[in-house]
Amino acid sequence: MRVVFDTNIYVSAFGIPGGNAEEAYLHAVGGSFELVTSSAILTETANVFRTKFNWSDEKVGKLLGTLSQMATVVKTQPSLHVLTDESDNRILECAIEADANLIVTGDRHLLDLKRYQTITIVKLSDFLRLIRNA
Repeated sequence: MRVVFDTNIYVSAFGIPGGNAEEAYLHAVGGSFELVTSSAILTETANVFRTKFNWSDEKVGKLLGTLSQMATVVKTQPSLHVLTDESDNRILECAIEADANLIVTGDRHLLDLKRYQTITIVKLSDFLRLIRNA
């Protein structure tokens, strides 16, 4: 199963350790599914940690290195304009390019779609229930 995490999942996993997002990430590390990301998602994640968490460039660089080694990084081109928030469109582009099965997000705009093409969009709690029951 190929899965794309929205930026908010990475922020919760690494910015607020010990929660459900970290558990989901650890399932990826353990090989329960293939985590896929893109440069656009990694860039947005880095910007959030720099601006909202005041992380140093060194700390952000280590995080990006870890994510880049653990996840499959696909190359995307900005092309979709499905949602008004362009960063949400980058998530969809990544999932399409990766031929992902799921997008995991806390973003209401993405969740309201429920599906995009063949990709199911789920909230974190539903994803964890799926992984735990697999």
